[in-house]
Parts: sequence; structure tokens; C-alpha cells
Amino acid sequence: MSGVAGQTRIRVRYAETDQMGVVYHGNYFAWFEVGRVELLRQVGWSYKALEADGISLPVIEATCRYQQPARYDDELEIRTAGRMASGVRVEFSYELVRLADLRVLATARTLHVPVTRDGRPCRLPVALREIFA
Repeated sequence: MSGVAGQTRIRVRYAETDQMGVVYHGNYFAWFEVGRVELLRQVGWSYKALEADGISLPVIEATCRYQQPARYDDELEIRTAGRMASGVRVEFSYELVRLADLRVLATARTLHVPVTRDGRPCRLPVALREIFA
């Protein structure tokens, strides 16, 4: 994937697991959001700045392939890459890696369309489009 990539580390909290100590599947998407937000920060942008400019990035499609379970207290790395999928669509891909054994636990993808405050599709700022090109 061309564009830009970054990494973010997290540790699985007890509250994110079920009775067996396995992470609930829905929590993965919260972690992917962490990776996406941190990627923007790493390239000098933020969701807060985009929203101040009147732009939101709603998810219009999301997929995840779960390969191995994450468990309580695992240290994980969220590897996030972003690219322009079209003139108005931004695609992020994710790998969730357990650092103890470097196993890929999950891979995912989200697709976003920037919208204005009134919900109309728009383009990202030129500088951000260039970063994701």
C-alpha cells in the first residue's frame, strides 16, 4: 500500500477481555481507531484539527480478519497505513501484532469519505491528500 504508515503500541486491559481472558472482537475496531488517530498525529495532523476545519472522516466500510486471539496484558503494536483510495475516499489498513512473538493477530481495513459539517462529501486538504498519495 502506498501512502503513509505508522505504529502505535497498546496493552490489553482487563476490561477489554471476556471471562476467558480473550479480547472481545469489537474492541479491535477501537484499537484500529487509535492507530488511525495516531497515524494522523505522526504526520502532523489530527482529527481535532480536521474537525475544526469542518471536516469529519466517517467510516463507510470496515472489515477485519481475526487470526489469533489477543489476551489480557498482551502488548500489541497497531501498524496502520493510509492512502487515497480515490479523489474523495481514504483507505486505512491495519495489522495488529503481538510483540512477545510477533504474531499477526488481526488484519483490517476501513474506508472513509471526508464530509463537511452538513454531511456533504468533500476533499481532504491538499497537504493531507499529498501525504496519503
